[in-house]
Amino acid sequence: MVFKRLLGAIGVGGPTVDTVLDPAPVRPGGTLGGRVHLEGGKADFEIEHITLELVARVEAEREDGESEGVVAFDRFTVGGGFRLAEGERRSLPFGVSLPWETPVTELHGQSLGVVLGVRTELSVAGAKDKGDLDPLSVTPLPVQEAVLEAFGGLGFGFRSADLELGHIGGTDQRLPFYQEIELVPPPRYAQQVHEIEVTFLAGPGGMEVVLEADERGGFRAPGHDALTRFTVSHDGVERQDWPAVVDGWLRHLVEHRAPYGVPAGDGAPPAHGHEAHHHEERRPGPGMGTVVAAGAAGLAVGVVGGMVASEVVDEVGDFFEGEEEEEEEEG
Repeated sequence: MVFKRLLGAIGVGGPTVDTVLDPAPVRPGGTLGGRVHLEGGKADFEIEHITLELVARVEAEREDGESEGVVAFDRFTVGGGFRLAEGERRSLPFGVSLPWETPVTELHGQSLGVVLGVRTELSVAGAKDKGDLDPLSVTPLPVQEAVLEAFGGLGFGFRSADLELGHIGGTDQRLPFYQEIELVPPPRYAQQVHEIEVTFLAGPGGMEVVLEADERGGFRAPGHDALTRFTVSHDGVERQDWPAVVDGWLRHLVEHRAPYGVPAGDGAPPAHGHEAHHHEERRPGPGMGTVVAAGAAGLAVGVVGGMVASEVVDEVGDFFEGEEEEEEEEG
């Protein structure tokens, strides 16, 4: 989905911008490549800069309920400082590094309903215009995929994924939001927890895995959330027994009936546990209503509430089209 828009800030006859992303999959911390195509208008123009802005649809908890909005989480200048002649066509290649905490939007080619985009800003003679907006697809890192596959092998089903505004206390989180992947427990854990929420906070040296369990209360104890985090390495992913590691995490999480996390240490040398603290902005969100049915054979998109994978893709497309229409109205 590519949008071409006239540079409205300088009126009819201005240059147009069209950004095309490389089709190759990109991972958190990886290089996002593509080309910015420019076409000159009815006169010569000085192109001051061309900037790419990474944006995400994020949910926020407020006193009057939940709301959604677009949050920019990185910017890159990929060109500028040249004259674009009347009617001239020019194509500029670029390669930029995604933040390590960039959310995952798909698993095994199936959309999770998480919406990321790349917005192109063109600055001409002091006037700026947010040109086209293109959807961004991000696949998981090997260690992220290994952890999710381990959950699937243990019988967990993936309910939804969303982005929450706020910061998880006690972590090295850098972006202004975090991703929550909600999992449905198998019968083995269903008597203890309603759901498990997984958050990945990746960095160049490794990754924090934050687990939150919405626990079921007993006859005398109300249900409450338990939260803990673990640190894993990017190296040696293929040599780890991830189902055993994740099972150890889960047993620590659900057996310790306390509102805060507990340290790990149950036979998982490469995955170090830490005590984690709740923070005032972390709350579970309803997500997109997508279910990813997980099993030992892998992950596939399933159905919940009548919503299937194609409808999730349509909703993502509608979001970008709505953003485009709002910008045109503002222009």
